[in-house]
Amino acid sequence: MNDDLLALTHTGDDYDKYFGAVVPPVFMNSLHIFKTFEQFADTDPFDEDKFVYGRVANPTVVIAEKKIAQLENGARAAIFSSGMAAAASAIMATCKSGSHIICLRNIYQPVRRFLSTFCIPKLSMSVTWVSGQDLSEFEHAIRPETSLIILESPATFIFTVTDIRAVADIAKKHGVRTYIDNSYCTPLFQKPLDLGVDISMHTMSKYLGGHSDIIGGVLVSKDDTLMRSIMSEMREWFGGIIGPMEGWLVTRSLRTLAVRLKQHQETAMEVAAFLERHPKVRRVNYTGLGSHPQADIIAKQQTGHTGLMSFLLDAPPEAAVKLINELKLFGIGVSWGGFESLALTPLYTASDEELAFLSLPDGRGLIRLYCGLEGTGNLIEDLEQALNRL
Repeated sequence: MNDDLLALTHTGDDYDKYFGAVVPPVFMNSLHIFKTFEQFADTDPFDEDKFVYGRVANPTVVIAEKKIAQLENGARAAIFSSGMAAAASAIMATCKSGSHIICLRNIYQPVRRFLSTFCIPKLSMSVTWVSGQDLSEFEHAIRPETSLIILESPATFIFTVTDIRAVADIAKKHGVRTYIDNSYCTPLFQKPLDLGVDISMHTMSKYLGGHSDIIGGVLVSKDDTLMRSIMSEMREWFGGIIGPMEGWLVTRSLRTLAVRLKQHQETAMEVAAFLERHPKVRRVNYTGLGSHPQADIIAKQQTGHTGLMSFLLDAPPEAAVKLINELKLFGIGVSWGGFESLALTPLYTASDEELAFLSLPDGRGLIRLYCGLEGTGNLIEDLEQALNRL
């Protein structure tokens, strides 16, 4: 029996509670009332089936949280109003003034900016940046004041991977928490909590939303005490809870996650293979290719691959811009994970200093490609006509 599919389709859907409705209602209320003061006083606002005020929890949102917690094999999930609200809350909940953080260089760049422009100057935190591919980097970086290791695997830009279990073991040996952005793989293709990570995060504008109509983020952990702390001290105090309509849309999207991912993967595998064979393409970065330099680690911790990749042309960076301008089906835009295909040169305007920091000297010519649901043949035909114009 596939528990993931059951979680996507039925977990949290209490048909008896909602008059047999196969689709749960949207609770558009800001508060809940009680028959007696004693009932009110005895209510735990973080009980998943009892509610007091909308800034703390909402019944519609809790249904999605139950599904995601089960998918990640976590004790509890907490949905936020954005991925950055979730990421910042995880950092603030596990660190304090003076904390030391170990973080990947090619992490989601807004997280890097949050650390650099807020945590370091305003909270006196310090950060050691690592590539994530050499385990000795983590061992050597740990200090007495280290509170958190921040991971993303596969990582932004060229989709390098980190040996998640090995890093989690190092962190546990030193009493350090671990956090990972698991948006790329989703809980269907990678389960970091089972590999020893403390907190898994998803940006829900990506695959968990899947339709480019949701902004949201979610944190999941096996540590229920930690999650209660995150919900009460971070989400409630800073007001980062998602709205009920967005929560309903997340549940709507989760029901089709498995079939969408299957198609994204099938399409991307063929597109990556096409690009790898093309004489005008120098290199393709995709975890599904046997040529990926870390294929052995990928095989240990991923059970699938999604629709996102990047590649370099055998040409100057200007050719990358020309190529994406010639594409007809791939829109030019940030984000990914929806139904529509996208192309972008994310580092074209990057400074030499930034490219050196990321260890991507040829990064200006990097093309990030996201394969949507327009059809494999259509996307390959579009890429071929654009490549022929170079």
